[in-house]
Amino acid sequence: MSPSLAASERRLQVSKGVDVSALLVSPARPDALYVLAHGAGAGMRHAFMETMAARLAARGVATLRYQFPYVENGSRRIDPEPLLLDTVRAAVAMGREAAGGVTLIAGGKSMGGRMTSRAAAASPLEDVAGLAFLGFPLHPAGQPGISRAEHLAKVSVPLLFLQGTRDTLAELPLLRPVVDKLGARATLHIVEHADHMFHVLKKSGRTDEQVLDELADTVAAWSGKLGGASA
Repeated sequence: MSPSLAASERRLQVSKGVDVSALLVSPARPDALYVLAHGAGAGMRHAFMETMAARLAARGVATLRYQFPYVENGSRRIDPEPLLLDTVRAAVAMGREAAGGVTLIAGGKSMGGRMTSRAAAASPLEDVAGLAFLGFPLHPAGQPGISRAEHLAKVSVPLLFLQGTRDTLAELPLLRPVVDKLGARATLHIVEHADHMFHVLKKSGRTDEQVLDELADTVAAWSGKLGGASA
């Protein structure tokens, strides 16, 4: 990453006595800012999160990554949902301030994306123009179902689902009807041969780097169609 794109470290106040780390990566003149939450098993400094932030910055999209409290505290036990949602809301508020009026989107990898949509379903996230999911976890591996998507009907902003064809946490025959039911505000972008971490097998003829570029291109193009923050 070039010096101009070095991550700016921040502290995010979630509630009284609870604060976590955050990282802002931004090009000089961003077109959008993505409040990007991590998945359940790895924090904001995971290689996937790092490389997505760098790729998005190269395409004019700043990112604000942040930790959920359990990761910040070195625990593997996921926080209760109310605390996860409070963290999402605090991060969005910080992202809104950092965005300075450019298009604000939110979401993230797996659980982080789902918690963002859970927060948005409970109460709209101020000035967020859309939610982007990097692998929406529709169901646990080996336990197909759609109950995790029921709340999405209560989300009023556009939704972007980026899903691999080998994702065992979102079987496409189940996910496609969910997205179709959401109507024109939902977009499903299929990444051929990719698993939940967007890894592809060599026999696919593609590389992981090409897939990551595809993800970044798709998020940047989609956010560019959303317009700026509301007044």
